[in-house]
Amino acid sequence: MSRNVQVRTGPFAPPVPEREPAVESADGARLHVEVHGAEGAPAVVLAHGWTCSTAFWAAQVRSLARDHRVIVYDQRGHGRSPAHQLPYSTDMLADDLEAVLAATLAPGERAVVAGHSMGGMTIMAAAGRERFREHAAAVLLCSTGSSRLVAESTVVPLLPASALRTRLTRAILGSKAPLGPVTPLAKRILRYATMGPASAGDRVEVCARIVHACPRQVRHGWSQVLDGLQLDAGVGELTMPVAVVGGTADRMTPIALARRIAAGLPDCVGLTELPGLGHMTPIEAPEAITDRIRALVEDYVQREKGSDVA
Repeated sequence: MSRNVQVRTGPFAPPVPEREPAVESADGARLHVEVHGAEGAPAVVLAHGWTCSTAFWAAQVRSLARDHRVIVYDQRGHGRSPAHQLPYSTDMLADDLEAVLAATLAPGERAVVAGHSMGGMTIMAAAGRERFREHAAAVLLCSTGSSRLVAESTVVPLLPASALRTRLTRAILGSKAPLGPVTPLAKRILRYATMGPASAGDRVEVCARIVHACPRQVRHGWSQVLDGLQLDAGVGELTMPVAVVGGTADRMTPIALARRIAAGLPDCVGLTELPGLGHMTPIEAPEAITDRIRALVEDYVQREKGSDVA
């Protein structure tokens, strides 16, 4: 279980993995990796976003692991993956994903790779890598963007797009201040910034506990990467089938970013806009995200295996 996450019961409690393989990235960084489900089942790899952890995918893991092999990992500095060296970079994200794929999938084995927020950026950063192309049968990009994240974020209320709004957004998202305990006020702030206005209280609680568990130096370090993010070229290198999902009330990565990604993909197999939902879509609408992953597995992993047998 990821450190400090006090969610122990219900659909959002992290399940116990079948195994936790030892994985090191290219620079020696250790990564916490979990494998759920039966060996030999169709594979799914899930990459979480900024300030989150494997716990963020608990609902998807619980559902998918019944008939899939689900691989989740903590991005470096998050959950149970040590912080390692600063500064962070998108190359590190790509290196880490490649290391996870190499350690958990057989040579040539194909999987659906899904990423939320910074996890989606991880996929875009790895798009041109040989090992990623070897293993990614299809991709889900969920609530993410490829560039201009700070300029287009609407976390700062009321102000129109402007240099002032960008400066204020940069100061908020890049703050080194501790988040402190999960209080009612903290949950109201998190719901406003990252979730839809109608998000249920238990889901806000889960997101708050996950986000508040992220060390502040890690939160700040990765915020600097997101501030300067430029992965538009990576979108064009995702030549496998890619589905895109976003919430229409997302303030962190507004739906316009999802639309831009979908328009730039060589093989977009659908843009799903979830009305009224914010940035934390896998927790706000777990069934919708799980169903999209299942459909990608059926269309691009199981049918591919069937064609090989035939």
